[in-house]
Amino acid sequence: MRKAAATRALLQEQAMALFVQQGFDETTVAQIAEAAGVSQMTFFRYFPTKDAVVFDDPYDPVIADLVAAQDAGLPALERVRLGLLAAWSSVPDPVDGAVRDRIRLIAGHTRLAAGIWENNRRTEDLIVEALTGTGVGRIEARVAAGACLGGLTAALLDWASAPDGHELRDRMNTALDLLGDSGGRGRRTR
Repeated sequence: MRKAAATRALLQEQAMALFVQQGFDETTVAQIAEAAGVSQMTFFRYFPTKDAVVFDDPYDPVIADLVAAQDAGLPALERVRLGLLAAWSSVPDPVDGAVRDRIRLIAGHTRLAAGIWENNRRTEDLIVEALTGTGVGRIEARVAAGACLGGLTAALLDWASAPDGHELRDRMNTALDLLGDSGGRGRRTR
């Protein structure tokens, strides 16, 4: 099991190094496999496509479980927000530029940027399933998940494109805090 995880991580590391160095479109699976010292067949055992190397996200089931674990008496938006805050607090902050490089790569590439929303849709589906499994209506679950994931995506892209010294965790927490404030603070009245 450890060898598989190490091979997967090495493939991702080598792929990102090549993507940053020569561009996503210019990098081939053969080059990634060669840089990692494995065959192309081995690459495809771990990733179905080159795009999948960029979008690999092992946290979706954890996020869904943490959303489902929130107090069922809370509004759906608050359950999603609190579940995502719990998920972010359990993930270590990136200590090098690899995550920022990955997000910049995605944001600067039309097809990959569209992939963010496809990746979010998969996460959203799991959150919706978790919420509806506890009695939340489908539309309420979908809107709550979409709002929170949209806020996180905006914060993530902003963090990657405009470094301002704030840690990723701080940026994500700020985005989720703003969604929590949607009940009134900061709204103008007429």
